[in-house]
Amino acid sequence: MALFWRRNREDKFSSSVLGLDKSIEELQAQEAAVERELGQRFSKAIEKTRDSINNRLDTIFEGRKQIDDQLLDELEEMLISTDIGVQTTMQILEAIRKGVSRQEINDIDALKATMKRELLDILQHSKDHGVASEMSVDAGIKPYVLMVVGVNGVGKTTTIGKLSQRIKDEGNDVLICAADTFRAAASDQLEIWAGRAGVPIVQQKQGTDPAAVLFDALQSAKSRNSDVLIVDTAGRLHNKANLMAELEKMKRIAGREVSGAPHETLLVLDAVTGQNGLEQARQFTKVADVTGVVLTKLDGTAKGGIAVAISKELNLPIRYVGIGEQVDDLMVFDAENYVNGLFN
Repeated sequence: MALFWRRNREDKFSSSVLGLDKSIEELQAQEAAVERELGQRFSKAIEKTRDSINNRLDTIFEGRKQIDDQLLDELEEMLISTDIGVQTTMQILEAIRKGVSRQEINDIDALKATMKRELLDILQHSKDHGVASEMSVDAGIKPYVLMVVGVNGVGKTTTIGKLSQRIKDEGNDVLICAADTFRAAASDQLEIWAGRAGVPIVQQKQGTDPAAVLFDALQSAKSRNSDVLIVDTAGRLHNKANLMAELEKMKRIAGREVSGAPHETLLVLDAVTGQNGLEQARQFTKVADVTGVVLTKLDGTAKGGIAVAISKELNLPIRYVGIGEQVDDLMVFDAENYVNGLFN
């Protein structure tokens, strides 16, 4: 999917140069301005988590002249409270203990530097290095099938709308498949987002077999020569056997109609749910071949460390983060910006 965007950026750049519409300097200045704005918005989104970490660190170090076992115990409690996860916490503490024994860590700045290094290492070494823009797909596949999974209430519908807008803005033909036919008004809500993004949608009446809706959407995507088909799926409780069987069936139909489909399966998780979201991810990865995570409502929690727990414990990259309700409030996750933002 990312390759679609990269390809079209190159096409747009080439046309600008050939048409002499804008100088290279102007294009670079515009791109730099956009990057700055995105960085500021992302920093604002993780403000609650950053404040929680830094305030607790200041409290832990207050009046202390050395890093001892009591301080490390308090640090462990603080890290777990941000939903970073037990495995990650143990890895960080082990690195700190080694640094203390070597006399490399003796103040809060050195401790923060070690924490940042360990967190970045975890995020950058998850599957595909956790960087959406470096994902490699075959640009010759049409349609490129993107399946979106997740329980009700996590922001799946709005995420699909934002993804549709984002991919369309890069010059691609997008089609949405409304295959969540069980939840009342799910298709209607998705239709609203499709209208906002200006992309067509394939939908049927409530209660229709989701696999049948997907089959129709695949045929429509082929006839339209669509670049990308985004498939919504049912979001009933993740421990329901029939939901998982349904996802398996949809995968089989997609793969039968388009070679290699679904080519990407994104799991949408609500950052506010913390460790509950992690358990949801474990269940979905058993049957859905999840390739990446969209973490929504990151701006609404002081426990944004769940992003690290997902990467560490599930070896899944965070592809995107949702930081608001507007159509452009979906950002590619940048591990370095995230880690730096937590401590600055």
